[in-house]
Amino acid sequence: MKHRNLPIRQSNPKMSDNNVAEYVGLGEGSSHDLIKYQKVSIIPLVFLIFYEVSGGPFGVEDSVQAAGPLLALLGFLVFAIIWSVPEALITAEMGTMFPENGGYVVWVSSALGPYWGFQQGWVKWLSGVIDNALYPVLFLDYLKSAIPALESGLPRTIAVLVLTAILTYMNYRGMTIVGWAATLLGVFSLLPFIFMGFIAIPELNPSNWFVVNLETVNWSMYFNTLFWNLNYWDSISTLAGEVENPGTTLPKSLFYALILVVVGYIFPLLIGTGAVPVERELWSDGYFADIAKMLGGVWLRTWVLAASALSNMGMFVAEMSSDSFQLLGMAERGMLPSIFAKRSPHGTPLTGILFSASGVILLSFLSFQEIVAAENYLYCFGMIMEFIAFVKLRMKHPAASRPFKIPVGTVGAILICIPPTLLIFVVLALATPKVMVISIAAMIIGLLLQPCIEYTKNKRWFNFSTKSDLPDIHNAYDQCSIVA
Repeated sequence: MKHRNLPIRQSNPKMSDNNVAEYVGLGEGSSHDLIKYQKVSIIPLVFLIFYEVSGGPFGVEDSVQAAGPLLALLGFLVFAIIWSVPEALITAEMGTMFPENGGYVVWVSSALGPYWGFQQGWVKWLSGVIDNALYPVLFLDYLKSAIPALESGLPRTIAVLVLTAILTYMNYRGMTIVGWAATLLGVFSLLPFIFMGFIAIPELNPSNWFVVNLETVNWSMYFNTLFWNLNYWDSISTLAGEVENPGTTLPKSLFYALILVVVGYIFPLLIGTGAVPVERELWSDGYFADIAKMLGGVWLRTWVLAASALSNMGMFVAEMSSDSFQLLGMAERGMLPSIFAKRSPHGTPLTGILFSASGVILLSFLSFQEIVAAENYLYCFGMIMEFIAFVKLRMKHPAASRPFKIPVGTVGAILICIPPTLLIFVVLALATPKVMVISIAAMIIGLLLQPCIEYTKNKRWFNFSTKSDLPDIHNAYDQCSIVA
């Protein structure tokens, strides 16, 4: 692997005359011999974000089944505005304010304290692992139409285990491999829909796009599908320490990825609903492959199936990267045993990868809708804490250095958070009693787990340590502003 001089933070964070914690670069006082790993540049980062959030239109079919073409198309446009844009902007600001692994855990810790930072880490990691359990399910849902044996039973179980093992190994081999693999997979996954668009032009019937029947809308499925397909913009923040020049690279990548995600949803939906008769009950996981066969024949169907399979691979490796580096970032802050902070020879968090892969295997046997509803519920609580942390840091440290700053004041920061917060309450209200009970039980486990981990730390049953080259976010930041 090639090496380059990478920006790192000095050991014993440098304090300015105003006693401000600073992030500094290599050669600005660092006294340690540090391992340097190749960092992620803008193009791979765009596709990593693309896969954290989307991965293409695979999985959006349920929105048409739930509400029909018009509401599906409007939903992906409106939700992008009221949810994705605010979340991406907040991620850009906070991710450049705290350019380290741990991401949103560090944001919440700095604003609300380490206890709530741990709770943020717990619900977001658990939500991410649940989300990652979807991708083997989606992968096999698309392939079962071509290989019926994968629909259930032992062949499906073996396929889940083998797929998880292969993709986990890819994560182990390093972020550079994951980033460029995501780029190639993203291009391949979107190409068949471009071809499908050209083929579909003579068949398009624009009147199909306006079909709607409010009396038959399944609002729970509709909102959960939209929400799941347009969230997780903040996941990339847990990789901020692996990004090349995060102050400029992260905001640009989020902007380009936002355009790619929205177009990648709306364009295939326009083709699929406009070129074939609308039969809502047929719109379920894998239906784009059937549409491809209607429009272009078996060869296009095969291409869409292959694109879906590879897209799910891309989403898996991107999500696992965020989940595992989040655990590494928490360990570097002393929230988890230091074994989680150890890196493999490829610079990847081996323990975090193994923990995340184990969770995926345990959860991958649930149904698609059960997984989506459960991870959405947990994700909502994590986002509420992020919004609170964003506003509190704006109020508490308005003059702090932010390489990227949303051009609004404190009132504007609050207003930005209102629409997505209202959407969160809608998603929570539509959850089934089963999902509520399971999700609340999971959160209670987190509330109890943190004191237990602190107890083991005090008893010295496990080794805990805080990485010396990170600023003290609980003391230095309280005394003054943060300087990037």
